[in-house]
Amino acid sequence: MVFKRLLGAIGVGGPSVDTVLDGGAALPGGALTGRVLLRGGGSAVDIEHIGLELIARVEAEHAEGESEGSVVFERFTVGGGFRLGEEEERELPFSVPLPWETPVTELHGQPLGVVLGVRTEVAVAGARDKGDLDPLAVRPLPVQEAVLEAFGHLGFGFRSADLEYGHIGGTGQRLPFYQEIELTPAPQYAHAMNELELTFLAAPAGVEVVLEADKRGGPFSAGHDALTRFTVRHEDATALDWQAEVDGWIRRMTEHHDAYGSHAAYGHGGHAAYGHDSHSHGHDGVPGSGHHSGPGLGTAVAAGAAGLAVGVVGGMVAAEVVDEIGDFFEGEEDSDED
Repeated sequence: MVFKRLLGAIGVGGPSVDTVLDGGAALPGGALTGRVLLRGGGSAVDIEHIGLELIARVEAEHAEGESEGSVVFERFTVGGGFRLGEEEERELPFSVPLPWETPVTELHGQPLGVVLGVRTEVAVAGARDKGDLDPLAVRPLPVQEAVLEAFGHLGFGFRSADLEYGHIGGTGQRLPFYQEIELTPAPQYAHAMNELELTFLAAPAGVEVVLEADKRGGPFSAGHDALTRFTVRHEDATALDWQAEVDGWIRRMTEHHDAYGSHAAYGHGGHAAYGHDSHSHGHDGVPGSGHHSGPGLGTAVAAGAAGLAVGVVGGMVAAEVVDEIGDFFEGEEDSDED
């Protein structure tokens, strides 16, 4: 695929490119490292620019319904300004920072169904060619993992995860989309909500945790959405009793019916904006006796197992998620060739 694209854009006998990411999942806000491998063609060429693009598969809501497409959410220049000789092989190592809001694609090695990729662009003699396209794996930050594990301990189940185009009002969101992790309610909260949507918005100082509950109606009231957000610090990942902390968040949402209002105003992308006061928890949150232990969200990889069934993503087992990711990248490559 790489050769075909480069031959089409740069000409027969042109150079080829391959990008190799270092093993293991990256962290939001951390370094993405790897190597760009170049091999010269039948004649020497001037490499003007080598860039990397971070790409996400994103859903968008509009008047006609929903659509899906790819969004470039970061670009980096990793090389250029040199001459590549005939049949010369050159290796360019790189280390670039991932945005803090980069979505999480896996938990304990199990895919969540979110698709991210890294695409390499090479410019030779004025012709730009989008070459290599590789899947990008991202694991949660420690504090994100602690929150997810707490939901698993409380009995919430994993339903699906996706990326929604738009901005959550009242937050510090920077990317043009946000990640939604949909959870089925724990038995003790099943009477109060149909599902819970969780969004992480990470930053250098901490993480905004945005929660939206689809609340059930009662005999004399209609169902509505309850929304709130909490701010946690990175250093609290091992300092709090997260099961008690998260349980407190949910109780606030389900017990204080008038605190959040119903049918909040929707901004671009369909996520409710925030017109109410949000709660902010730092180190002065619910005190705990250290990080909890035992089976959590990431340990369950089959439907019906204890904790969140991460291996089941919207009814698909992990192998099918991998196939879907492969189909997405093949589609991206085909569109580049058109």
